[in-house]
Amino acid sequence: MPRASEIKKNSAVEYQDRVYFVRDIDRSVPQGRAGGSLYRMRMYDVVTGNKIDETFKDSDMLNLADLERRPATFSYSDGDEYVFMDSEDFTQYSLNREAIADELLFITEDTQGVVVILVSEAPVALALPQTVELEIVETDPSVKGGSATARTKPANLSTGLIIQVPEHISTGDRIKINVEERKFLSRA
Repeated sequence: MPRASEIKKNSAVEYQDRVYFVRDIDRSVPQGRAGGSLYRMRMYDVVTGNKIDETFKDSDMLNLADLERRPATFSYSDGDEYVFMDSEDFTQYSLNREAIADELLFITEDTQGVVVILVSEAPVALALPQTVELEIVETDPSVKGGSATARTKPANLSTGLIIQVPEHISTGDRIKINVEERKFLSRA
């Protein structure tokens, strides 16, 4: 039974007799408080999708829910539903666009390493690999003599994500991106 300070983003916790999926965690240290930090967690009900925001002291104990992680690949989208296929037993998992909006910025049909997270055999979220490769569809022209450590410029990627890239990168290049920090790593 972990403390609130040990809970990570994308964890499933049991709280008030329901299972919630932790989407965001904000840590704050109030001034004048003798003691620890406060953790404000934005959580989504696994069954209904309702959102709640709760604040926990760092010493509060929470129960982790049983999670199952299944390797999957993006299959197709049908309106607001995105379908992923299990890479091992070919089961299809449907996830609502709203539940995975942030992750969709990093997913193309050839993205490898995607994991569907199941709670009680129901798909609730996606876990992405640490890095993904995406193609630049629009950016300012590359600057001759621009080095990898020079200034940066915005680049639109094939998924709609906009990140900063070095000036020597041009439209059509495939690049590696750190998913968590949303930063350029290198050419692919």
